[in-house]
Amino acid sequence: MIIRPIEVSDAENFLELRKKIDESGFMLFEPGERQTTVEQQSQSIERMLSEPNKMIFVAEMENKLVGFIAVIGGDVKRNRHSANVVLGVLEDYQGQGIATKLFHEAFEWAKEVGISRLGLTVMKGNDKAFSLYRKIGFVLEGERIQSLRVNGEFVNEYYMYKLL
Repeated sequence: MIIRPIEVSDAENFLELRKKIDESGFMLFEPGERQTTVEQQSQSIERMLSEPNKMIFVAEMENKLVGFIAVIGGDVKRNRHSANVVLGVLEDYQGQGIATKLFHEAFEWAKEVGISRLGLTVMKGNDKAFSLYRKIGFVLEGERIQSLRVNGEFVNEYYMYKLL
């Protein structure tokens, strides 16, 4: 397995990866809701790579993207040290340490660029992800009540953080 920074040439494969991960039901986008085009994805990757405190790392196995972690740092002086994290790994590849490796790559990169705080959200009920985040050092910060609506039902989100 290779963990590497995303490249603009990954846009089509990355978009397909995101759509497959959306099917898990635990991401913000519902299955089939993401309408991003390959061109839009390319532009989004270009923008991310042009920012000093934003990055996407991808996990690649046998020339196939199987996971990613996006680190999105703040845009102004007061929050540039802080970043939000989005993680996704294809279901068939979960439980193999891919997410942990993606996180460790992100932690090292974040420290190098001056990011000292990472935050993320996880749907209540996504116990696998919540356990992983706790294991690698994220701390529960709070619970946002009825922040999402999934299949017509309100779902709470946990907010978590890690200081680097």
